[in-house]
Amino acid sequence: MIKVFNHWFHRKTVAQVAVDLMFPVLCVILAAIWLGGGAHLELDRIAFYAIIFALTMIVLNSWLGMYQRVHTRTLAETRARAVLSLYLAIPLAYVVFSLLAISEVDRGFMLLSGLAALFATLVRRVHGAHSMPGSLLRHRVLVFGAGEEAENVGRVLSKSDPDIQIVGFYPCASDSEVVVPAQVVLSQAMSLSDTAHSLKVDEIIVAVRERRGGALPLRELLDCKLSGVKVLDLASYFERALGQLRLDSLRVGWMIFGEGFRQTWRRTFFKRAFDILVALLLLLLALPVMLLTAILIVFEDGFPVFYRQERVGLDGRLFDVIKFRSMRNDAESDGKPRWAATDDDRVTRVGRIIRKLRIDELPQLYNVLTGDMSMVGPRPERPYFVDQLTRDIPFYAVRHSVKPGLTGWAQVSYQYGSTIEDSVQKLQYDLYYVKNHTLFLDIVILFHTVGVVLTGKGAR
Repeated sequence: MIKVFNHWFHRKTVAQVAVDLMFPVLCVILAAIWLGGGAHLELDRIAFYAIIFALTMIVLNSWLGMYQRVHTRTLAETRARAVLSLYLAIPLAYVVFSLLAISEVDRGFMLLSGLAALFATLVRRVHGAHSMPGSLLRHRVLVFGAGEEAENVGRVLSKSDPDIQIVGFYPCASDSEVVVPAQVVLSQAMSLSDTAHSLKVDEIIVAVRERRGGALPLRELLDCKLSGVKVLDLASYFERALGQLRLDSLRVGWMIFGEGFRQTWRRTFFKRAFDILVALLLLLLALPVMLLTAILIVFEDGFPVFYRQERVGLDGRLFDVIKFRSMRNDAESDGKPRWAATDDDRVTRVGRIIRKLRIDELPQLYNVLTGDMSMVGPRPERPYFVDQLTRDIPFYAVRHSVKPGLTGWAQVSYQYGSTIEDSVQKLQYDLYYVKNHTLFLDIVILFHTVGVVLTGKGAR
C-alpha cells in the first residue's frame, strides 16, 4: 500500500495509473520521432497533447471503475467496461489530436498510436483482472495467532486481495484454542523471526485478542521489523488494505494513542471554504435540473416539492435536511420511521429516477451553505435510528465528531443499505474517514461520487 496525504492506495492501482499515463504518451512520441525525426514536428507540443489525452482517459477509466479492486466482477462485465472506454477514446483522441497543426497523415498516425497504446493497456487490464497473479506480484503474509481473530483475518484477506498469499498461522501462547485448519498452522519448532525469514515473509499481521502478560514475543517481532518485515496489528492492516476500521479489530487505546482523529482549526477553515465554493458551483450548474425536477414532482404527485426531515449532525445536534420529495405524501402516515428499501413501493415514478441519479440530494447544497452539512462526510441519519444504532453498534457515536456530508467514503465504497448489518459495514468506512479526512480525501471522494452516479452503483 502507498500512502498519499493520509489516504492509502493499493500499489497495483498506482502502477496501473502510471502505465496508463506513460505508455500512450511514449507511443505517440515514438510515432512522431519515426515520422520526422523531430525535423518538422514539435515533440514538446505533441507530448503535451498526448498527456492531455492520457489524463482524460485516466479520468474516464476511473469513472468506469477500471481501477477499482472489485474481485466479484465477471469477465463479461470487465470486457464491457473496456469496450466502452475504447469507444469513448476514439472521439476524444480525434478532438485532442486535431488541435495539432500538422498534416492529416501525421495526425492520423499519432492518433492511431495513442489508441493502439490504450487498446493494449485495456487488454492487459482485462487479462490481469481475471488471471492469477505471478509469483513476483504475490505479497507473502504470515498471521501471528491461530484463534478466532486469526481465522477472521484469514477469511477477510482471501476475499479482499487475491495478490496476498497467506503462508501460514503461527500460534500464540495466549490462544485459548486453535480455530484455523491444522494444515495451515506453522510449527513452533523455530522462533517466529526464523520462521518469517525462512518463508520469505513480506508482512506479519498480529491477530491475537489477549496481549498482556508477555503473550506477544516483542523481541522477535522487533527483530522481524528491523530486518525489513512489516509488522501490523489488525486495525492498522484493515485500515490500509480495505479503507475501513473494522469493529471486530478496533481497540479504544489504538484510537486514542494512534495517529488520526484530529480536527485542527486549519482543517476546519479550509474544509468550510471548500464546501462553500463547491456548493455554489454545483447549485449554479444544477439549477436547470432542479427546476425541471420540481415541475415533474408537482405534475405527478402535487405539492410539496421538498421534503424536510430531522437528522443528527455534528456533535449530535439536530437539523432539518432538505431533499426533493421522492415518496408519496402518505409514505409514513402511521408516524413510524422505516428504513428505505431498495425497491420501496412508497417511491413515486419520478422519485425512482431522481434517486437513481442522486438528484433528490441536490437541495442539500442549501444545508451545506448554512453550515449544517459538509460536501463530504458520514451521511446524516434520523434520531430514531441513531438511538437504535448507538445502542447496538460500538463506536457509532464517533461518526458525529465531524459534519455529515452530501456524499461520503461509505457511499462510494459500499452499496446502498437498509439494515443494521449494512450500517455496521458503512460505519467501518465512516470511521476510516473520521480518522484520515483531509482535503485530498474529500476531492477523491467527490471524484468517485461522479463515477457512482454515472454507473448507478448503490442506487436505491
